[in-house]
Amino acid sequence: MTLPATRRPPELRMTEEEFEAWCTADVRAEFADGKIIEMSPVSLIHDRITHFLGRLLGNYLEVRPGGQVIGPEFQVRLRGGLRRIPDLLYIADDKAPLLKPTYLDGAPDIAFEIVSDDSVDRDWRDKFHDYEANGVGEYWIIDPAHRAARLYVLVDGHYQEVPPEDGRLTSTAIDGFWLKPAWLWQDPIAGALACLREMGVLS
Repeated sequence: MTLPATRRPPELRMTEEEFEAWCTADVRAEFADGKIIEMSPVSLIHDRITHFLGRLLGNYLEVRPGGQVIGPEFQVRLRGGLRRIPDLLYIADDKAPLLKPTYLDGAPDIAFEIVSDDSVDRDWRDKFHDYEANGVGEYWIIDPAHRAARLYVLVDGHYQEVPPEDGRLTSTAIDGFWLKPAWLWQDPIAGALACLREMGVLS
């Protein structure tokens, strides 16, 4: 069976325009200078952490407005020829004009990645470099297998790790927002509303 041009197998190289036509809603893939990177289905812990962070950030920004959290599955066009899909992303209000119907045309203020078995090198190395080189202000990497959470902030074009203080990682992009990595490793995972109360956002 011969596939139409817009549905070519991902092992073939494509132009960015061909990738945009090929990558429909049922395809989970990234694009890096002609190479298609297919992404495996996420694990249960990956899904739980992603949704916890989405609820936590979404509710935080509802109480303290200042930008928006988007994802999962929303594409970011970091530059021509490079499209990534952070697990979650955050943009401040001034970047809202960069939002297109199916992707963000530029660097988000924050990219969040939850490491999966198939994404260790991609998250810790490839995306680290891509986000750093293309101006993503903060990069949060959460690695459930090693119960590790890291926060990197862009300073003079290079990422610097922000150490935790009192068990918290504090954002420089979202005013007043912080995260206790210990919340992520609870079983069951912490409730977003309870965490917001601990943060003093909700009474």
